[in-house]
Amino acid sequence: MSAGFTFEGAGTLFRKEVLRFWKVSFQTIGAPVLTALLYLLIFGHVLEDHVQVYDSVGYTGFLLPGLVMMSVLQNSFANTSSSLIQSKVTGNLVFLLVTPLSHWAWFSAYVGAAMVRGLAVGLGVFAVTAVFVRVSFVEPWWIITFAVLGSGLLGSMGLIAGLWAEKFDQMAAFQNFIIMPMTFLAGVFYSIHSLPPFWQHLSRFNPFFYMIDGFRRGFFGQSDVSPWFSLGVVGTAFVLVAGFTLSLLARGYKIRA
Repeated sequence: MSAGFTFEGAGTLFRKEVLRFWKVSFQTIGAPVLTALLYLLIFGHVLEDHVQVYDSVGYTGFLLPGLVMMSVLQNSFANTSSSLIQSKVTGNLVFLLVTPLSHWAWFSAYVGAAMVRGLAVGLGVFAVTAVFVRVSFVEPWWIITFAVLGSGLLGSMGLIAGLWAEKFDQMAAFQNFIIMPMTFLAGVFYSIHSLPPFWQHLSRFNPFFYMIDGFRRGFFGQSDVSPWFSLGVVGTAFVLVAGFTLSLLARGYKIRA
């Protein structure tokens, strides 16, 4: 890949990636919104009268930010990973390899499009689920910060997975055994303070927990850990993962002979 960076080239690839998921938006945006709505209706109905996490916040209200952030993370990862593996399997990746796009252009376009999809799904989930619960925005800057950082981080992880995988079942294994467990065990449906001490300490090694906890802070002004500490963890994770992704792209890892 060329060492240069052109906004025109990166912008073209970015638009191509956005159009790729937007043309099937019923599947890429509508389906995740419906899934999150079902989670809210089922878990909220069953546990609303049995679980109280924060004072003056019902369980359904507590659940909503977690579902929004979970949708953002999972769909940001899915966008980059699915796009790259599809291009590798179908063979059309060669058309990108012959262009003078740098690894920075690839990274910016793929991760930027992943962030657009993740945030679009998150907004859709919020718009639909907010009908069923009263929502407050106590510290909205945390909502924006963690949504942007989280979608960027998972978009970068999706690129790593797409570069590594050579077939669809490898990609499914990456998502099912790494992304899915880390997301569901990050406090989407519960506060870590409700866990036994061992599992509380173990949860603190999961960077997804800090994304969701910091994001939830923006709605209620309450969180399990300091949002500044969460910001430090998520920001550091993003820098490390983005740097590793850029190094793989610069080497042409598994995409260039």
